[in-house]
Amino acid sequence: MTVFSMKKKLLVASVLAGVAAPVIASHSWSNYHWARTTAELQVPVGDNVNSVWQSYLDTAVVDWNKSTVINSPLVAGSSNPKRCNAIEGTIQVCNERYGRTGWLGIASIWLSGGHISKGTTKVNDTYFNTAQYNTPAWRALVMYQEIGHDYGLGHQDEDFNTDLTESCMDYTNLPGGNEHPDAHDYEQLLAMYNHTESGATITSRAPASNAESGDTPADWGRAVHFTKDGRPDVFVQDLGNGNRKITHVFWAIGEGPRNVRHHR
Repeated sequence: MTVFSMKKKLLVASVLAGVAAPVIASHSWSNYHWARTTAELQVPVGDNVNSVWQSYLDTAVVDWNKSTVINSPLVAGSSNPKRCNAIEGTIQVCNERYGRTGWLGIASIWLSGGHISKGTTKVNDTYFNTAQYNTPAWRALVMYQEIGHDYGLGHQDEDFNTDLTESCMDYTNLPGGNEHPDAHDYEQLLAMYNHTESGATITSRAPASNAESGDTPADWGRAVHFTKDGRPDVFVQDLGNGNRKITHVFWAIGEGPRNVRHHR
């Protein structure tokens, strides 16, 4: 039986059992979104990746641009990959050996005036250079998911032990078949960006603090969301003046702090 047919059977069984399947649930990341003032959201994606990652970043931009409300250009990067500083009005994407941090990828967004003002995606070569993660499926899943978070998407499913969707916006330890956005991801983006906002542009709002995304929980602020096994995966840092930095973490299998819910 193919991966695709197995997933379809699981989804059908879920519906017949009267349980809502993950693909029909809303999965925006809270209410985080960019201000769209034109027909399509045109947030530039900064290219700070090496040749190993280039095809994955190229495909990620093409895939997310298949949404009817996103048309982001891929542009030359503006950040040192090791630091991966955020640049106002852009999503900067970086790869580097960030060390044994426990995470495969992180996405950080800065909120200013109620909207995303800038974002970063970092993928950790310390793990992707190992046999376990140096596969097209793992590279695609993490890269595409973190950029999806930078647009404001959340997860369709958050059980690492299941694989119930065809979407890259899925927590799973079985990445094969989850390399790209699916129809529900595009539907969710349309729901999030189905309006234009006058009197605001991506670059005219007061910029949020230049606090870096950082590589450890100590850099990310307060944990506000946890995986089913108790690992914190969303953090909020108050930057003052109504500005915040939100960081989403994709932990490697078996890594990351656990059972820390009582610290909230």
